[in-house]
Amino acid sequence: MTQFITTPDGVDIFYKDWGSKDAQPIMFHHGWPLSSDDWDAQMLFFLAKGYRVIAHDRRGHGRSAQVDSGHDMAHYAADAAAVADHLDLRDAIHVGHSTGGGEVAAYVARHGLPQGRVAKAVLVSAVPPIMLKTERYPGGLPMDVFDGLRAGLAANRASFFHDVASGPFYGFNRAGADVKPAIVDNWVRQGMMGSALAHYEGIKAFSETDQTDDLKAISVPTLVLHGDDDQVVPYGNAAILQADLLPDATLKIYEGYSHGMLTVNADVLNADILAFIQA
Repeated sequence: MTQFITTPDGVDIFYKDWGSKDAQPIMFHHGWPLSSDDWDAQMLFFLAKGYRVIAHDRRGHGRSAQVDSGHDMAHYAADAAAVADHLDLRDAIHVGHSTGGGEVAAYVARHGLPQGRVAKAVLVSAVPPIMLKTERYPGGLPMDVFDGLRAGLAANRASFFHDVASGPFYGFNRAGADVKPAIVDNWVRQGMMGSALAHYEGIKAFSETDQTDDLKAISVPTLVLHGDDDQVVPYGNAAILQADLLPDATLKIYEGYSHGMLTVNADVLNADILAFIQA
């Protein structure tokens, strides 16, 4: 089933909802600048295991409305809450990749736990607590890195997206990498479906939002997964800190895995997430 819901501030959000409505739900939150399609390998896998699987396109991304406002972590979390509320998801597992990991942290802490809807969370190659170098987190990346992303996107979004997908995102720029052009094409396709404005403003959302308090507030068991060759979100400034801040965290670092490991290493990641859910 594919449908839309309208958020309290009037934004149409596209979502997919597959499987028995009596099954335990798993809700997936995609990364920047992609869409719910990035979860194909996970949704098919967990559907076959008997779960109800849900994924939505973030505002301005994929098939959701290309609005000119609300491209920040607070609205991302509220939009996810609108989907969860509409479907009345209970005892849900929330899985987020990259920016979607920040969305999961914000949703669970600010909406899901207060409403009693969340059983567990999974953060994969996720951005919290903050990507930007700050006084609180001096190991972060300098602002000129994110200014460079904005400049590349504004100059030629299609070319910029192709460079990201064919290079650091999946580690296809590494010597001896098994480059898969169809995966690059699909990444660019998903990106170009969305709004340039949402993608441009989303860079600030995923890089400058300090989610320390969100992580500290997540009391449910949380699985933290990251690759040690993640060239987009370095694991030392993300997963290691997440595991320290989360009250109930399980950390796993994969040797040689890239930022896009959910796609190129789906067999391994899916099995590990399933084991965590069933534990």
